[in-house]
Amino acid sequence: QVQLVESGGGLVQPGGSLRLSCVASGSIFSINDMSWYRQAPGKERELVAFITRGGTTTYADSVKGRFTISRDNATYTKYLLYLQMNGLKPEDTAVYYCKAVSLRPPQAYWGQGTQVTVSS
Repeated sequence: QVQLVESGGGLVQPGGSLRLSCVASGSIFSINDMSWYRQAPGKERELVAFITRGGTTTYADSVKGRFTISRDNATYTKYLLYLQMNGLKPEDTAVYYCKAVSLRPPQAYWGQGTQVTVSS
């Protein structure tokens, strides 16, 4: 089993920045890819950014050039996943979720989410 806990959300003005963190613990050596998703009110959950175990990244078109995903696999007891968000816009307002995928067994794990609100 893998446990994911997000933090770093909050209220920020348009143009501002936030850094989200996700701590993965438990059976972390089974984790392969990790990603950030978000879900705005009344909308479906969508992929924001994706990073492979080797560090290859993919971004949604709406956040390219503004958001940066990174991960730290350096410890034996936990992995860290980050999302640096710059140039925030009101349309970035959503609950942001951390996701981890293991291969053996094949399983997807989700965090509880952290609220990001961009408003003046």
